[in-house]
This record gives sequence, C-alpha cells and structure tokens, in this order.
Amino acid sequence: MNPLIEQKFDSYPDEIAKILMVIRQAIIDVASELGEDELEEALKWGEPSYILKQGSTIRFSWKASSPDEYRICFNCKTQLIETFNELYGDTFNYENNRAIVFHKNDLIPMTQLKHCFSLSLRYHNIKHLPLLGE
Repeated sequence: MNPLIEQKFDSYPDEIAKILMVIRQAIIDVASELGEDELEEALKWGEPSYILKQGSTIRFSWKASSPDEYRICFNCKTQLIETFNELYGDTFNYENNRAIVFHKNDLIPMTQLKHCFSLSLRYHNIKHLPLLGE
C-alpha cells in the first residue's frame, strides 16, 4: 500500500478504516477480474482514490463533521450515479450525482457495489452505451 494511503487510513476511526479497507479490496478485486493490474492508488483531494487508465476515479470520503457516515465518490461529470440509480434504485443512498453514502452500520450490498466499481473502472470504454452497456 502507498505510504500516504496507509497514513490516511490510519487517520480514520478504526471502525471506518476497517470498512474502507474492505471496500478498497473490492476495488482491487474488480480491477483484477477485469484483467487489469495497473490500478492507480493515490491521494486526490486528500482522499484515497482509485482509477484505471480507461476508467473514472473512485474516491473515499470521510469527514469528522459526519463521523458515522462515509461516501464513495464518483466523478460528477459522468453518468455513473445516474446509471447506478437506474440500475439499483433505492439499494443505495445517493448524494446528488457525486456519491453513494453509507452509514457505518449499513450492510453493504457488495455484489451491486462491485458492479458499480466495474462500470466506473471501465467508464471511458462504455460511456457511449445506454445505461453504460447494462
């Protein structure tokens, strides 16, 4: 793990850090399932971010001002959140066209979330397709 990412995870409350580590691993697993081994992990806007060359950034957001929530952010200039909402409706809580919002005690619908990650990591190859090819 990138030392800057590790420091960021260390700065989170333990409960949030554990959840986000599971989600981080899910992103890594999806990239691997796509046959990609060049997943870039970096800090963007001070937050852990993940992207493949042909994809759109996935970023984690946790703020002390909302300590029981975390967000998985997507580029607001894409059709990603709109597509997730069309495909999964109220499976997720959305923040505008920017993020999926979770409470720390929420059960994570991992199958659906991994599908969202797959769409994001392939975004530039599928953005021209209705519902991103789904």
